[in-house]
Amino acid sequence: MVLVLALALIGMLRRQKRLQTVILPATLSCAVPGAAPLRRGVKDLCTGLSLGLFALALAQPQCGTHKELAKRYGIDLVVALDASSSMLARDIKPSRLERAKLELSSLLDRLRGDRVGIVVFAGDAFTQCPLTSDYAAAKMFLRAIESTSMPVQGTNIARALEESKGLLVDAERGAKARAIVLLTDGEDTAGSDVSEQLEGLKALGIKVITVGIGSLTGEPIPELDEHGTAVGWKKDSAGKTVMSRLDEAGLQSIADQTTGRYIHSVSGSVGVQEVWEELDRLDKAEFESRLTVKYDERFQHLALPGLLLLLLGAAIRPGREERRA
Repeated sequence: MVLVLALALIGMLRRQKRLQTVILPATLSCAVPGAAPLRRGVKDLCTGLSLGLFALALAQPQCGTHKELAKRYGIDLVVALDASSSMLARDIKPSRLERAKLELSSLLDRLRGDRVGIVVFAGDAFTQCPLTSDYAAAKMFLRAIESTSMPVQGTNIARALEESKGLLVDAERGAKARAIVLLTDGEDTAGSDVSEQLEGLKALGIKVITVGIGSLTGEPIPELDEHGTAVGWKKDSAGKTVMSRLDEAGLQSIADQTTGRYIHSVSGSVGVQEVWEELDRLDKAEFESRLTVKYDERFQHLALPGLLLLLLGAAIRPGREERRA
């Protein structure tokens, strides 16, 4: 582009010189329309060159590379989600389980640099998603959780804590801060003793944030058909409707023994905002670093000369011949 504009200027100067041999310079601009004086040509050239350089700068040319040390800071977090049949109760819409899944998905959207794993439990517990910083994959595993897929019904909180602890302890390049978010209605139907697990978690400095999902007054548990439609209510051996109530005292005790926090869900939320605030207080330490290659940006080497040429063109004033014309 620069070469073309330079050749155009040379051609213009030669044409101007030939015209000046037959026409007086003072009457050149009037006698021959379009025969711009030298100053006008230089001004146009500066403007054209500046625009060309700006266009090239916008393409963001790159040349050369340099290395940068990229560090990642965060915590290791395990979400333990209760998927027992009592989580199908609908005192929180659309159900305790579905609402928990929706809001956990929004929690994943807020994480930056942290690793997250998912443990799902009912009468037993297993790892649904290992620790990962791939939040899209974690969301996929979260959406797949269904109460009907649990092999053993009931609620065994001790097993949930044991599985979550194992996931954190066995992690490679573990973070300094580690936490478990336990989402459940708290009704431990398995009668498990959580004291041993809590002692181990406290010794390791792993906080447990408990989120109580459900109402204190209780809610019946729907019986679902193969299409997921409620066809009745769960009954006990005496034929009475089973009411699922939040065990707030038990969840508060779990949080207190690990210097964590208990959060009570409300009708429109399961307390994700409060969970996020609590996690944000944890000490996010560096647990991964890597060298990355970056390309050097060179747009400034084109933009600066373009700006100077634009200012130079603006500073050129018309000659006396142009003013009289």
